[in-house]
Amino acid sequence: MQLKSEQVWQAIEKEIFAVLGMVTAKNEARTVGVVYIVQNHKLYIGTGADSWKARHIAGNTAVSITIPIAKRIPIMPWIKIPAATITFSGTGRVLPATEAAEPILRAVFRDLADDAAQMSETCLIEVTPEKEFITYGVGVSLMEMRDTAKARGRAPVA
Repeated sequence: MQLKSEQVWQAIEKEIFAVLGMVTAKNEARTVGVVYIVQNHKLYIGTGADSWKARHIAGNTAVSITIPIAKRIPIMPWIKIPAATITFSGTGRVLPATEAAEPILRAVFRDLADDAAQMSETCLIEVTPEKEFITYGVGVSLMEMRDTAKARGRAPVA
């Protein structure tokens, strides 16, 4: 299915959880669940300045993101349905919290953004998506999700 970029961005902006994939200094793949916000078509993730996420991304900026989107049948919530997903590769950049824009700091850290000591120990990971989004179950009905050809989609990032 050919989706429009804006359809995918709208779905990304409705969610807050993603799985971030990165590569360690030993070239080992690692993933971690993260909470994110979206500003200007970039994802921002708050973390500790000395966290392994920040160290790995500082060493290798190649990242991937997978965003699961829960699907349910309202009148039959006990029926398990696979999540829809949005996946993309991109570039990660580590930004010290002291260098980040105030609106982004507030959106990520909320009231903690007022604590200078806390902010000095944190950073943001800025993820810029590249090329295209690969989707499953985005923009289709639950019945159409049963047909993998209909459920799969792609959209340009820009």
